[in-house]
Amino acid sequence: MGKPSRERSLADNEAKAVARNLRVSPQKLNLVAGLIRGKKVDVALADLEFSRKRIALDVRKCVMSAVANAENNHNLDVNELVVAEAYVGKNLVLKRFHARGRGRGASILRPMSQITVVVREADAEAEKAAKKGAKPAKAKAASKETE
Repeated sequence: MGKPSRERSLADNEAKAVARNLRVSPQKLNLVAGLIRGKKVDVALADLEFSRKRIALDVRKCVMSAVANAENNHNLDVNELVVAEAYVGKNLVLKRFHARGRGRGASILRPMSQITVVVREADAEAEKAAKKGAKPAKAKAASKETE
């Protein structure tokens, strides 16, 4: 008899992937994560493909994994996916030693980090409204009731 299954922490229209132990500092990785937040998946993958940052290829791999999870595990439409969240966390820190003058030493910290990418299936109607800059249909109806 095993443990009872845990409830899913994400909504039904979301999927996520985590890339751990990436050899880059969290601050540098967050710059790349900022490139893809809120974008459609195909645009985000294109941005990462042509980014000059070394770690962008690993982030691209993580986004592709999240898309594959969405398609295979949750039956979501790949063409409607948006990078809803991309957040960075700390991981291991390799501590190294650098010899200095007079028999002293200086410590060198080589941090690792992890990135979590959450993709969400966007509603076509809400997406069109966001492109036009107009309110969604529900918001329009609510504003008419208040008038």
